[in-house]
Amino acid sequence: MAERLPESEITTALAALPGWTYDLAGGCLKRSYTFRDFVEAFGFLAQLAALQERMNHHATITNTYAQVAVQLSTHDVGGVTERDLTLARALEERALGH
Repeated sequence: MAERLPESEITTALAALPGWTYDLAGGCLKRSYTFRDFVEAFGFLAQLAALQERMNHHATITNTYAQVAVQLSTHDVGGVTERDLTLARALEERALGH
């Protein structure tokens, strides 16, 4: 089982993940992506879905037209783990490809 990360480790890791924030009250990482249009946003969502299935780690996602909001936490430990940071890094790689 993954272990919950201390706030200091999360803060350090976020320095390399521009746009991501740590919601202490919610115990999750947050990021919003804005794309040119709905089709581009939906393409990103499709990549995100496939990635999450491979990792067996699923985010909370909302989509409004060209905006995709992501919240990451590991529910069974009640906070952020290395799995969340790994998924955030992978999302950044895919978002940069758009």
